Amino acid sequence: MPKDPLTDSALHTPARASLLQPATAGILAAIVGFGSAFPIVLQGLAGVGASPAEAASGLLALCIVTGLLGAAHSIATRQPVSIAWSTPGAALLISTGIPDGGFAAATGAFMVAALLVVMAGLWKPFGRAVVSLPMSLASAMLGGVLLTLCLAPVKAVGAVPELALPIVIVWALGWRFARLYAVPLAVLVTVGIVVFATPIPAGALADIWPKPVLVMPEFTLSAAISIALPLFIVTMASQNVPGLAVMRGNGYQPDVGPVFISTGLFSGITALFGGHAVNLAAITAALCAGPESHPDPARRWIAPVASGAAYLLLGLFAGFASAFIAASPPLLIQAVAGLALLSSLAGAVTAAMAKEDERVPAIVTFVTTASGVGFFGIGYAFWGLVAGGLLLMLQRAGRPAGS
Repeated sequence: MPKDPLTDSALHTPARASLLQPATAGILAAIVGFGSAFPIVLQGLAGVGASPAEAASGLLALCIVTGLLGAAHSIATRQPVSIAWSTPGAALLISTGIPDGGFAAATGAFMVAALLVVMAGLWKPFGRAVVSLPMSLASAMLGGVLLTLCLAPVKAVGAVPELALPIVIVWALGWRFARLYAVPLAVLVTVGIVVFATPIPAGALADIWPKPVLVMPEFTLSAAISIALPLFIVTMASQNVPGLAVMRGNGYQPDVGPVFISTGLFSGITALFGGHAVNLAAITAALCAGPESHPDPARRWIAPVASGAAYLLLGLFAGFASAFIAASPPLLIQAVAGLALLSSLAGAVTAAMAKEDERVPAIVTFVTTASGVGFFGIGYAFWGLVAGGLLLMLQRAGRPAGS
């Protein structure tokens, strides 16, 4: 009988190496996830009214919950359940604008979005309805949000080429030769440029130790529609669904109910300290769930545990990261965020255009969202979904089911 190469290699792997490989993969996933996305998170929270201290508190809360929840699920299930913050959700916040009521209203909206995730886990018909939302429209909405952000590197090169071009060049070289590190390398170059080539106000980095800041939520209808609903849809469609696909593609069958319930509950807790949402990881999940983590699938659960420990340590840098970004030229930070989101934009546009019969409704969603025009105090992301959804319903009206 032929030997199973995976099982055979696992049996002949020393115990130390058996732990080292998934632990290394998990730490790498945390570093890549944090380094690629923390500017987006901080800008997103600032975009809806957070002060630097509140944004730092939010990033700290997200790091702690991401680390603890991923480790807890992985230990309990012996499956590589990777948790991350919602990077597409943070990108959505950057362009949303400060709601009436300020950051307190945004925090209330974060809690509403968290409640919707819990409902998706508890009430299966609702969860199925969310998952059945046309991916073309959800992706088109995300693409419309990301488009403006992804134009920032071009604008930065046009405005300050001597500062922005090195960042773009390093990112491009990283993309070519070390794709996982492209954005972290661009972040490091940006740090160097800001430190050596741009003035930082005196005392801007004096108090960099992260401190939890309690934010009392304020619940408003406009923030619920403008922030909570799009945040919920983007988080489910762009994070949870792909995250499940990554796990299933690697042979795991997680019980989605507990995952949705726990991430929703803990998202509500992080909201009280300024964080927006946690969910299943999508991109970095592949590092923990795939064969790069360990040849034996039964050992890969160690990777998210190591990743969780790394996130707890990275959270200590939340205060410094927030203070540094607040003191840096906004255009350079926007350029780095735009570079980090190019892959997400490409994926969103591809998914939006995947079904030929849904392309025009998807384009309507895309351009309506990208226009940045809102009505009645409700943001453009919601109206993009409404416009595309109505056109899709009109297109399907009167057609036989399944046609």
